[in-house]
Amino acid sequence: MSVSLSNLVLDRPLAVLDLETTGVDPAADRIVEMAVLTLLPGGKHELFHQRLNPGVPIPPAASAVHGITDTDVIGSPTFAAVAPELFATLHGSDLAGFGIASFDLPLLAAEFARVRLPFRVAGRRVIDVLALYRRCHPRDLTSAVREYLGRDHIDAHSAVADARATAEVLDRQVGRHALPPTPAELHAALVEVDVAGRFRREAGRVVFAFGKYSGQLLAEVAARDPGYLRWMLGRPFLDDAHELVRRALAGG
Repeated sequence: MSVSLSNLVLDRPLAVLDLETTGVDPAADRIVEMAVLTLLPGGKHELFHQRLNPGVPIPPAASAVHGITDTDVIGSPTFAAVAPELFATLHGSDLAGFGIASFDLPLLAAEFARVRLPFRVAGRRVIDVLALYRRCHPRDLTSAVREYLGRDHIDAHSAVADARATAEVLDRQVGRHALPPTPAELHAALVEVDVAGRFRREAGRVVFAFGKYSGQLLAEVAARDPGYLRWMLGRPFLDDAHELVRRALAGG
């Protein structure tokens, strides 16, 4: 695999990494596949790629994202087995990746901590490509007006101007991206369970998408910790989430 670079200037190795995992909780989830592409000063590169047995079942929702199932990792090594080689691979390298600051690096640090290897980011240059993307392509209404309407957003943060611009951007998005044209279809495409995304579906069942019970079934949490659900009813969640919670508390 060749890598074509024409702008980066390196004074030491830059390890570009990506993880596929059992979920999105850095403290609790495990790595099922990793790739570390180390770019070297002078133009050469090295690749470390390994599929791993996480030691826990891979949830269907995670498999739907990366396509890796429990069957695929039978016979693969554990993280502990490859940790020394990976640790050596990353030694002395700066780090880069897409979204690594909030996800990949915390999860990788947790995996190394479980095998008692002192993985540190202090002293390294860390480049989160997602953060750079957001800086170069701001995702606000003013940027959307420029992208979709081809003009500056005059009177930004005026409520009337913002509402008008939002309506025009929405209309243009539907046309440019061949999106469904009706609000009902757009809602169905955007909202999986509740509007704010506090819950999601896995194998047809409602699970938490936030907080300490993230990834756990709503019905099971209702039976095990109803006090947590009652706490939710007293918080400013949207009414559709409150209705899900009430039904779960009622055994529905």
